[in-house]
Amino acid sequence: MSNLARLFPTTLRSWMRHQVMRGDAVHCPVCDNRAIAYLPSGSPPRPHVLCPFCGSRERARMAWLFLQERKILRSGLRVLHVAPEQCLREKLTALPGVKYTAGDKFTPGYSYPRGTIDLDITAMPFADGSFDLILCSHVLEHVPDDRWAMTELHRVLAPGGMAILMVPIALDRATTDEDPSVTDPQERIRRFGQFDHVRLYGRDYVDRLKSAGFEVVEDAMTERMSPTEIFRHGLLRSELVHAGLKPLTPPR
Repeated sequence: MSNLARLFPTTLRSWMRHQVMRGDAVHCPVCDNRAIAYLPSGSPPRPHVLCPFCGSRERARMAWLFLQERKILRSGLRVLHVAPEQCLREKLTALPGVKYTAGDKFTPGYSYPRGTIDLDITAMPFADGSFDLILCSHVLEHVPDDRWAMTELHRVLAPGGMAILMVPIALDRATTDEDPSVTDPQERIRRFGQFDHVRLYGRDYVDRLKSAGFEVVEDAMTERMSPTEIFRHGLLRSELVHAGLKPLTPPR
């Protein structure tokens, strides 16, 4: 425990952070707080990333804006949240009558929020059509058999449901770069962008989702926003929302 944590209880530290960081330069759409800036994060650290109040990152803020714009959020939703972001978890569980399931692939040395289940998304223990909304953001690039994971996600999604399936994408690449023989962490960083990524998706990501049965929405949300809006919400111009839809009537 740090000296700061010993001296000041959590509630007091939270109050102090609000006093120091509150302002009007940026506005987090997840927690609806305004601040003087987003905090740096990452390795190496990137500026303008973390909301100082709810801890949201760019992709969580974009996903929340997308869900609001599409009017997906409603009472009684059955939600599966894979590798759950705490900021979105709090918003989703606050919906009236929500049936919320959080799952993650447990890894030794990491801790997980109470109620999170150990979940392998290539072999999920749920019946067909169990969920109306699935959030699975920046997960598939870690999964060796991503095509089977996509098939499983489609299986447990209810007809008429939506799955938010955002991943890092190199838009200048037509095809995905993957090689199962690459296991060296440094080579993975060089090839795929992170030591625990097993591929770097290209523009063919949409084709993979379609092959699993999804109708795909590819939304470059920032193209509809002004530079001021992008800055205030703390979004990445290069980030896309990919949503997989499961039609009410299966294709013939």
